[in-house]
Amino acid sequence: MDGTVDGFRYGAVTPVAAYLMACLGGALGLRCIVRSLLHQPSWKGGWLALGAASIGCGIWTMHFIAMTGFEVRETSVRYDVHLTIASLVVAVLVVGVGVFAVGYLGAGRRMLALAGTVTGLGVAAMHYLGMAAMRLDGDIRFDPAVVALSVAVAVLAATAALWAAVTIRGFVASLGASLVMGLAVSGMHYTGMAAVSVHLHEVTGGSWSGDSPTSLLLPMLLGPLVFLLLAGVVVMFDPLLVMGGDWDRTAPASRQPRARAAQRPRR
Repeated sequence: MDGTVDGFRYGAVTPVAAYLMACLGGALGLRCIVRSLLHQPSWKGGWLALGAASIGCGIWTMHFIAMTGFEVRETSVRYDVHLTIASLVVAVLVVGVGVFAVGYLGAGRRMLALAGTVTGLGVAAMHYLGMAAMRLDGDIRFDPAVVALSVAVAVLAATAALWAAVTIRGFVASLGASLVMGLAVSGMHYTGMAAVSVHLHEVTGGSWSGDSPTSLLLPMLLGPLVFLLLAGVVVMFDPLLVMGGDWDRTAPASRQPRARAAQRPRR
């Protein structure tokens, strides 16, 4: 018997909240990557790591906020804690691979395509690893064509995000890019969820184990949420990031006194 799958049991609450978290993680990550391209090369790795962690946490948080609105009406849904944590680690690590690749090796077409592909595949792996953490009285099945489409969306979204990270430097433009990035990540998630169907076991009850969404996901979401808030504080109090696109004028300005001194006529 097929189960009745509902991904929106709370209406628009979980999709909107999930989208906002994806936007927040994207916005912080993009600003951190921009900061790594500025001055003080010794801090470059730290800013890239903070950017990768912000984007990874945003994607993971988006996924599991959306999953709190997922249910199969004929059976309870629970989650394996170890696989859930592993999906967070995968999200941060694979985003880090792409971010560090373009941060240190440049954003040429080939590098951008390679880094975007690796990152997109990692985002898709995080999504389906999170799905593998689900425990219910039935078998979860996926439509291969829709899964392939969701992976393609993830790769395109990751490539676009990395391109924006190294290309768009103005604050307003970066904010707009994060909104598009959040839409792409959410689109990938719900495309992947459209591939899901559940075949229930004939004998119900007791065949699954794990923690319920409210007892596992909500407490686990606190950690990434606090991290994103702290990352936001770091970004807000960095003057070069607050200036956004105006940062590139600081270097010429610092050289102006020397230039004026050189232009003074000699006596």
